[in-house]
Amino acid sequence: MANADIAEEVAPAAPPTQKKGGKKLMVIGLVAVLALGGGGFALMHSHGAKASTAPVEAPKAAELFLPLEPAFVVNFADQDSTRYLQVGVTVMTRDPDAIQALKDSDPVIRNALVMLFSAQTYAGLSDTAGKEKLQAQALAAVRKIVADKTGKPADVEALYFTSFVMQ
Repeated sequence: MANADIAEEVAPAAPPTQKKGGKKLMVIGLVAVLALGGGGFALMHSHGAKASTAPVEAPKAAELFLPLEPAFVVNFADQDSTRYLQVGVTVMTRDPDAIQALKDSDPVIRNALVMLFSAQTYAGLSDTAGKEKLQAQALAAVRKIVADKTGKPADVEALYFTSFVMQ
């Protein structure tokens, strides 16, 4: 019976040793998986950093449009007769403060644009380049007025001609 007691004592002791070995094997496997995963991540991350050197931009604020109503109607002199120009204008910004400054300065902006539009010639506005030049001049005039009103550089991004009729 002494051998039986020894056998019973040895038998229960053997399985915990196997469990420890199993735990050890599982820990080694887990470490290997993490190491491979981390290495793969590092490889992909370093490859991504090399492929994209451009800085990440913050998302831009929504575009805010303000139509300058009613459309501008001006006359301008041509060689043979008086001509008329009707222009619909919409201004775009992303700054709500600029929208308010545009609204507050509406009479000043309208005056500046009427003066600018009436100083044009039919020949100067007959092609796309002339219209684009006028658009750039109108945008510069609006930016200056808004900057003077707010005391900071104008955040007016664009000025669009929504209609353009010459007669």
